[in-house]
Amino acid sequence: MTLVIGLTGSIASGKSTVSLMFDEFDIPVIDADKLSREVVRPGEEAYKKIVEAFGEKILREDLTLDREALGQIVFADEVKRNTLNQIVHPAVRESMLMKRDAYVKDRKKCVVLDIPLLFESKLTHFVDKTLVVYVDESVQLERLMERNGYSNEEAMQRISAQIPVKEKAELADRVIDNNGSKFESYQQLETILKDWGII
Repeated sequence: MTLVIGLTGSIASGKSTVSLMFDEFDIPVIDADKLSREVVRPGEEAYKKIVEAFGEKILREDLTLDREALGQIVFADEVKRNTLNQIVHPAVRESMLMKRDAYVKDRKKCVVLDIPLLFESKLTHFVDKTLVVYVDESVQLERLMERNGYSNEEAMQRISAQIPVKEKAELADRVIDNNGSKFESYQQLETILKDWGII
């Protein structure tokens, strides 16, 4: 039996850092963000639908999507954000499930689905266990402003577009508190994997 773990967090919570730690345990990770970039490459079905919905102003000179320009449009307008999500999410889900099922068929002991919007998109039925990477909102805000050069307002706009990380922590099977060091987070992950009989 393959245990499917749904890994999530909130923007700037350090989920990507924790995601990389699974490598240490030889556990494959299927990353929804990476897939969301793959499904919108020029020529892909989702790409054509996005250009149709938002026009060519969201394209770079090489005809790839200008993610920053698109981000500015959708983070300021919920209707447009929903339009984009309705194009991208189904394509990502299809790709993710194909990859997940291949690992299950290979009888991998465990596979991780790294899904930023696991709870928002109601995808918990794709996984057996949920794991949330948690940080205090003040830490999240600080990291996001530092990492992306956002103003306080821009950072808050992006944070409030998701379910608060506190609420996600309450919904999760287990939580990694990522307010401390990387090593502390790693130790928490190791304990959880032992508890779940993976290692």
